[in-house]
Amino acid sequence: MRNVDKMLPSLGKYGIWGAILVAAGFCLQSVAWPLGEAEAAVAIPAPVKDEAPTTSRTETAIFAGGCFWGVQGVFQHVKGVTNAISGYTGGAAQTANYEAVSGGDTGHAESVQVTFDPQQISYGQLLQIYFSVAHNPTELDRQGPDSGTQYRSAVFPLTESQQQVAKAYIAQLDASKRFPKPLVTRIEENGHFYPAEAYHQNYLTLNPDQPYIVVNDFPKVKQLQQLFPTQYRADPVLVN
Repeated sequence: MRNVDKMLPSLGKYGIWGAILVAAGFCLQSVAWPLGEAEAAVAIPAPVKDEAPTTSRTETAIFAGGCFWGVQGVFQHVKGVTNAISGYTGGAAQTANYEAVSGGDTGHAESVQVTFDPQQISYGQLLQIYFSVAHNPTELDRQGPDSGTQYRSAVFPLTESQQQVAKAYIAQLDASKRFPKPLVTRIEENGHFYPAEAYHQNYLTLNPDQPYIVVNDFPKVKQLQQLFPTQYRADPVLVN
């Protein structure tokens, strides 16, 4: 749904009719987005199992949950998060670019690398926001209007501790029956993160009137504020 811009450089070989078809497709998408409806957040309990207290002031986590614009935008509004970068995780370095990943066969997922202060917010609390607000963990290889393996729900633990917490929390949420369907979130080991292109960074903040953002992503930030008022920050921490 977000890939019309990628088609524009190749219009020359299709001539004027190609341009007309792409323009028509873009118009249809622009009409469809405002008529859609954002995913509803789900109020869920905090994880029973979390990481042990630490004296460290910096930790990194990687989450994938559909389009990275919204996931990044949510975490940028979380207190204790010091950076949140959109990127690609799960595939090889040579295919870590938007053009290749959009094909859906690189193994990459659109993801967000979150750097946070564990003295202010724990990994388990970030997982709670991720499952509750940032995306719908019951949708397989899709989120909202976007479909494909690059939009899968996946957690990429960077430590054994993170892996144990994520695994236990998924089991806890499934047992709680808070979601209408079982979670499909995968715990994946290939956690090498590749930052996305500059124009994808801070996309929600820089493009507040973009129809996709208005319909699909701003509601997530609002839900973060409503469900997690003590973790919400009004001013997002942006990528330099």
